[in-house]
Amino acid sequence: MNSSARAFWLRSPGHGELRDVTLTGPGEGEVLVRSLYSGVSRGTETLVFRGGVPESQHAVMRAPFQEGEFPGPVKYGYLNVGVVEQGPDGLIGRTVFCLYPHQTRYVVPVSAVTVVPEQVPPARAVLAGTVETAVNALWDAAPLVGDRIAVIGGGMVGCSVAALLARFPGVRLQLVDADPARARTAEALGVDFAAPEDALDGCDLVVHASATEQGLTRALELLAPEGTVLELSWYGDRRIALPLGEAFHSRRLTVRSSQVGTVSPRRSGRSYADRLALSLDLLADPALDALITGESAFEELPELLPKLASGEIPALCHRVRYGDNR
Repeated sequence: MNSSARAFWLRSPGHGELRDVTLTGPGEGEVLVRSLYSGVSRGTETLVFRGGVPESQHAVMRAPFQEGEFPGPVKYGYLNVGVVEQGPDGLIGRTVFCLYPHQTRYVVPVSAVTVVPEQVPPARAVLAGTVETAVNALWDAAPLVGDRIAVIGGGMVGCSVAALLARFPGVRLQLVDADPARARTAEALGVDFAAPEDALDGCDLVVHASATEQGLTRALELLAPEGTVLELSWYGDRRIALPLGEAFHSRRLTVRSSQVGTVSPRRSGRSYADRLALSLDLLADPALDALITGESAFEELPELLPKLASGEIPALCHRVRYGDNR
């Protein structure tokens, strides 16, 4: 049985559109999902919208259910929460998270969906993909009790990391951002806030997520000897410079990367499914609602993305609503 759906496509950099889609009914081992919400991450998705994915990273940057190719036309996205309408009896009617683009209905393998715990509202569950990035980052960083830690960059990823670090006992933690409006987000997450020039130094660990050269330079300045910067920013096609002279060697500093596409080697016994399930469990904390800074209807996406990409609409995660969900 075929059914219809609508999907958001990037026709070309800076120009999006809604397209009709014909779906084939789910086969054995598949589910048909009706979308409730999806999320737009202002970092990665607006970079894709602007056409900023370097050719060398086209394969690496593919989303699990992406259609088309960079820079466009391409259907891209990875934060979707919906209800299973057809599939195995145990899943029908269940709310699930899936790394699927913005589309009203879709068919995927059962293995591609994760049941949202009952204590997590579907509207908050769109954050699961970003909290998963934060979980992997902390597996890479391996913070210790009593560490002095700064998170530079109060975007969606940086705030997710700070929210999880706030649960660690005995840590001195600051969220650092040049935008004073992020102080309100930090307060909602239970985290101290500082402007870059006022941030406390002597850090054992700095998690950098501002995607700016200035932020990464400041991260190095805030480290104690033998300290580590964990780099979460993705710069797309931009080149940045770092002050690796000065005291970088004498203080034996480290810059390490973290990327959610691979489960941290420190947790090699865990699977992608384990990591995502943990992330959904962590979303039971209502403080994480502070990461959702706006909501629009699915039909508004072609007009919304240019405003998010330009900064006309400031956002961490902008939630997309389908149908009559309010």
